[in-house]
Amino acid sequence: MAGQNLKGPARIVAAFVNSCKGYRATWIHEEAFRQEIYLLAGGGPLGLWLGNGGIEKVLLVGSILVVLIVELLNTGIEIVVDRISFERHELSGRAKDVGSAAVLTALVLAAATWGFILLPRWL
Repeated sequence: MAGQNLKGPARIVAAFVNSCKGYRATWIHEEAFRQEIYLLAGGGPLGLWLGNGGIEKVLLVGSILVVLIVELLNTGIEIVVDRISFERHELSGRAKDVGSAAVLTALVLAAATWGFILLPRWL
């Protein structure tokens, strides 16, 4: 990993480059991440338009960003598990299932956030 012994601004730049590599790899290899990016592309502007005030806008857009964050962490877990072994193991399966459950929880949070903010306006 580039930048392990760097300090100051060079370390920040190296960390940014590594993060961009992570986004790119996740985009290429993870269909769910691409779908969630599409959700952000549509839901982000919609949340900014529909939100009344800064707090609602942050909650609507932020809840989608939380889904992306959790998906990135889940992908990291899956990569590490697969790197260790492709052999089926109860703990490997459990680790992947827990990561998947975290993504589902983030999606439920996003849906609930959107519902609690927007549904009262339409009822």
